[in-house]
Amino acid sequence: MTHDCSMCAWIGLDSMVCSLLFLLLLCCASYISQAYKPVFIVHGLFDGPKEFKTLTKFIQKSHPGTEVTTLDLYDGLLSVKPLWTQVRDFRAKLEARLNQTKEGAHLLCFSQGGVICRGLLSVMPNHNIHSFISLSAPLAGQYGNTDYLKKVFPKYLKKNIYKVCYNKLGQQLSICQYWNDPHHRDKYLKYNNFLPWINGEKQHQYINNWRDNFLRIKKLVLIGGPDDGVITPWQSSLIEMKNQEYYRSDVFGLKTLDFRGDVSMCVQSGVAHVQWHSDSTVFTNCIQDWLT
Repeated sequence: MTHDCSMCAWIGLDSMVCSLLFLLLLCCASYISQAYKPVFIVHGLFDGPKEFKTLTKFIQKSHPGTEVTTLDLYDGLLSVKPLWTQVRDFRAKLEARLNQTKEGAHLLCFSQGGVICRGLLSVMPNHNIHSFISLSAPLAGQYGNTDYLKKVFPKYLKKNIYKVCYNKLGQQLSICQYWNDPHHRDKYLKYNNFLPWINGEKQHQYINNWRDNFLRIKKLVLIGGPDDGVITPWQSSLIEMKNQEYYRSDVFGLKTLDFRGDVSMCVQSGVAHVQWHSDSTVFTNCIQDWLT
C-alpha cells in the first residue's frame, strides 16, 4: 500500500487528512492480517499437501488473511516411515515456524497425522499451540480391515496383523505403531513403541513431562463419525474418552482438559474418511469456530 498524494488532491483532501487516512488504512490492513492465528496442517497416511487445498480455501474464505501451511513432509508412500522419525522431523519444521508466531497457532491434523500431532504435543516443551484439532484420527488406535490396511498388508487380515506388527521389525512401519489389537493387549503393550507411550499406557521416564507439554494446549477438538469406513472402531477418533483407563487415571492430561471444559467433540454422520478435509459441512460445524 503506497501513499498517493495526487489521488488525495484529486478527491479534495488536504495532505494531513490524507496522511491520517493512509495510516488508518494501514492499521486496518495490519489488523486483518494478524487477526487470526496461523494454521498448520499435518496430513495422513498416503496423503500430502495437495489433498488439503480445499480445506485451505475453506479456512481462508471464512477467516481472511489466515496463514495456512500444510507441512510438506513424508508425503505419499513415505508416510509409512516410523512415527518417531516423523515426529522428529515434523517437530523441527514446526518449531522453526512457531518461534516466529508470538500469538500462538492452531494444529489441524488428519488421520495418521493426528497420531503424529499427539506425539508432537508430548515432546515439545515450549510449544504455543492454541487449538489441537484432530480430524478423524485413530487416537485410541486402529483395529480393522480397510483399503488402507490392504495397501500395507495385502496378504493379512486384521486378526493376523499383530504377528507382523508386534515385534521390532514391524515397529518400523507407522501403521503398526498405532495398531491396537484388543485380543493381544499384552503384546501391544510389550512391543508397540509409540501409542502406548504417548497415551500413558506404559510407564516411562518422560510421562510427567509429556503430560505437562500436552496440557499447554488451550483446546482439544475431536472430530469423527460412524460412516468413516477407515478408522476402526470409529470411536477411536474421539479417544473413546471416559471408558479408558488413561482417562480415569489422567496420565496424559485428557481428564484435566475435559474438566477444564477444553475438550470439544463433533460427530458427523455420512462422511467417508477421504471426505473429512473437503466437506464444507464438517468445516462449518466442527472446525471453523476454533480457528480464531
